[in-house]
Amino acid sequence: MEDRGVLIVGGGLAAQRCAETLRRRGYDGPLRMACAEPEPPYDRPPLSKELLAGALAEEELAYRPAWWYEEKGVELLLGERAEALDPATRTVRLSTGAELPYEKLLIATGSAARGLPFLQGFDNVHVLRTVADARLLREQLVPGARLAIVGAGFIGQEVAATARRLDVEVTMIEALEVPLEPILGHELGGWFAELHLEEGVRVRTGAMLDGARGEDRVEELVLADGQKLACDAVVVGVGTAPATAWLEGSGLDGAGVRTDTSGRTSLPGVFAAGDASAPFDPRFGVHARTEHWDAAAWQGAAAARAMLGEYPGTPPLPSFWSDQYGLRIQYVGHAHHADSVAIEGSPAERDFEALFSRGGVPVAGLAVGRPRAIPVLRKRIDEGRWPAKTKVKEAA
Repeated sequence: MEDRGVLIVGGGLAAQRCAETLRRRGYDGPLRMACAEPEPPYDRPPLSKELLAGALAEEELAYRPAWWYEEKGVELLLGERAEALDPATRTVRLSTGAELPYEKLLIATGSAARGLPFLQGFDNVHVLRTVADARLLREQLVPGARLAIVGAGFIGQEVAATARRLDVEVTMIEALEVPLEPILGHELGGWFAELHLEEGVRVRTGAMLDGARGEDRVEELVLADGQKLACDAVVVGVGTAPATAWLEGSGLDGAGVRTDTSGRTSLPGVFAAGDASAPFDPRFGVHARTEHWDAAAWQGAAAARAMLGEYPGTPPLPSFWSDQYGLRIQYVGHAHHADSVAIEGSPAERDFEALFSRGGVPVAGLAVGRPRAIPVLRKRIDEGRWPAKTKVKEAA
């Protein structure tokens, strides 16, 4: 019988960790990785920081050198986007028309940036998801340029911090009253707004965009209150959506492919990991997307082990970090489930930690300028008695 092997669709971290784990744990069958981008798999967190600042070369982003894929027998199919999954024949159709068979399939196509309809088609409007996006944006971040950032999530904030390093004038526009309020709450969201104000960013919160003026390029953004904002470049950072449109008709949920804790989907031989997936969270009993680097790494490796019949263990708490203005900001857990927060240290001096709790049980932690605090916060959360019967709103 033909050995169809493992097919990995996607070229991000989850895909890379799956391939590495399969080979490291002895799988020697056919292994292919279909990547929509023309570049081999690369690390994305530096896109908004070191790469955008010009402190890192593009070739330094690669997870592995080209010879690694040859040595390990991983066939890279670059610039080939998945277009359809046929679970009945166990094949994936690519943009080239090729139909690839599989015995085991990993869906790791990540997420795509959400856009704003009235900002489509302008040469100086950017999102930041790929190295090509960063390359185009970097050309416009010259000293004295006027950059408007729509959305004050972590990507928007990191771009703002990098742009200020490059002596760019930055205005950040946020529809919420304070940035990150649904996740971190009003007090800490307000701290992030103040951080950027202190660094010279114009922060407009509670502000809605009404339109844009210009021909090929946006020259002016119009706010709902009638105010106008002149700009040379615009970055849209209003969230992401799973890049799963190609799964339509397969029976899988395009709003985030639901999996168990090991990455298994409802389809035989099909696994999912990273931003495209919505794994089961045993702590709260819900399926939820976790768009973090650490989660993608663990999920990709876990799916590989499950493909080999191994049990990957209990998923770790989600965590991430952000570098802004020389500060290391770290987070672990599920702060959006919390009903209280306790802060220790001095937010004014950019040196503090916050412990989020639900019903008195620690569920998340945030550390600013305290890298040694995160392991302690993680331990407190892991050792907490999780409220198993507590019902929480499932993430979209």
